[in-house]
Amino acid sequence: MYKMILENIRRNRLLTSGDRVIVALSGGADSVCLLVVLEELQKEFDLSLKAIHVHHGLRGEEADRDSQYAKELSSRLRVPFACIYVDAASYAREHGMSVEEAGRHLRYQIFEKERSDFGGTKIAVAHHADDQAETILYNLFRGTGLKGLGGMRSVREFVVRPLLCVGRKEILAYLNEKGISYCEDSTNQMTDYTRNRIRQVILPIIQEQINPRAKENILRAGEMAEKADAYLEKQAKAILEDFRIVQTDEKGVCDACGIKADALISEDNIIITYVIRQMIREVYGSMKNITMIHIESVLDLLCGTDGRQIDLPNGRIATLKNRVLWIKKKYQTKFVDEFKKNALPRVDYEIFPYKKGQEIPQNGYTKWFDYDRIKCAFSVRYRETGDYLTLTGGGKKTLKSYMIDEKIPREERGNIPLVTEGSHVLWVIGYRISEYYKITDDTHTVIQMQIDGGKENGR
Repeated sequence: MYKMILENIRRNRLLTSGDRVIVALSGGADSVCLLVVLEELQKEFDLSLKAIHVHHGLRGEEADRDSQYAKELSSRLRVPFACIYVDAASYAREHGMSVEEAGRHLRYQIFEKERSDFGGTKIAVAHHADDQAETILYNLFRGTGLKGLGGMRSVREFVVRPLLCVGRKEILAYLNEKGISYCEDSTNQMTDYTRNRIRQVILPIIQEQINPRAKENILRAGEMAEKADAYLEKQAKAILEDFRIVQTDEKGVCDACGIKADALISEDNIIITYVIRQMIREVYGSMKNITMIHIESVLDLLCGTDGRQIDLPNGRIATLKNRVLWIKKKYQTKFVDEFKKNALPRVDYEIFPYKKGQEIPQNGYTKWFDYDRIKCAFSVRYRETGDYLTLTGGGKKTLKSYMIDEKIPREERGNIPLVTEGSHVLWVIGYRISEYYKITDDTHTVIQMQIDGGKENGR
């Protein structure tokens, strides 16, 4: 196994001579194996190592045991060590996300800070081949393109994953052969978390009842998807470089990216979607909260009438203007003439798994909706003919009738902002949300919408 990891490191250039590496050390078998292997590789690559353990403030004495073991192991291997304490549960509540997601976010924040303080060049994490198979399935089930099907990359900016070439069985056998102990996290056996359900329930059933080599086939398909994704990205970049229109702010930062529709419509749909992804990344800086629903909705703009637009997460929009497809920040002074004088509020979006019993915000500026019920891109706009709400029991009421029943003055009705999916109103901002999109016990994924500045302005 050591030889496999060394070959993987060399083939993918995960480490170079003189690297200073932050090692994520939870105390579990995978991270213990990672630290032991990297310690053995110190002379091979002239590495400087520092082990970082993040205590999430969860699991009580068990977590304290893990921290103590991580410290003792690092000491035995003569690797500098630091333990950082965080409150993952509080962070999850404050930011409207699952505890699992909060823990991951906090860990990578800490790893990056430690890397910077250490003068580090790499952050090594212990994801292995089984984790990769779970990730590919997880991305497939929640909805993804080729990039998600490609799973985790061996290298992502400063993060490296040396163990992706080996599985859990090989890791345990390696530690057993060397007589090295490790800690067991009891939450890994629970099925409250989606990934645990995939690991403990779904994958074993697939291997037992469909194909015992299913995991290997998933990984092979992931490798093919990653290569196809890289090729399509390369093609999309070439098209965008030839036809791109970029507008920047005073600091030279891209705040709008456009391309003439005629330059795209002759291309295959898969290439067009990759061009759209490139445009979004150029304006956003990332693809956070962007799903295939958003990409496909932007694609639909090309076939629609001029002047249409849709809202995207994080205060961006896509619009077709004078046969130019634009991805841009929602409120730019350059484009203010395209919006009504009474500017619509900006609604920020965040998507995360729902856990039964989570406290739902009860205020006027933040609302939760069942994300899986939303089938196409939604918009923030004023009312239009045909708008309607779903009421308790499944009945529908036109927005006009609702506003009359609520005794909203006629002159104010056209100035009330809405969040809509087509003609179906999700949220009459300041009033109510549609019953159809409410959180229920069957909800799996939440989209949180928050009016920008709502907390400060009391809206």
